[in-house]
Amino acid sequence: MLRRLRLTPMTTPEAERIQGWRCIGCGKVDAPQPCIGVCQDRRFELVAAADYDALRQRVQALEAALSLIAHTTPRADKLVDSWTALQGMARRLLVP
Repeated sequence: MLRRLRLTPMTTPEAERIQGWRCIGCGKVDAPQPCIGVCQDRRFELVAAADYDALRQRVQALEAALSLIAHTTPRADKLVDSWTALQGMARRLLVP
């Protein structure tokens, strides 16, 4: 079986977070800022912070599993056990 390893996920830079207001009726989003006189409005996409955080955690877990696969060399007599353990880990991570 695979020995328990302490996996350290790759660090990803934090995304810029913008505080704003969202209407609970129509969904309109507003993030007012002081204007310095050179504003040009452009469309951009926003995501809910909770959704972003959940996906970021999932990516970190998948990266840790992939790192384990990439850096583990099982002993010859434990190849089947190691493969079975890796498959189990992958299956658990792939469940949404």
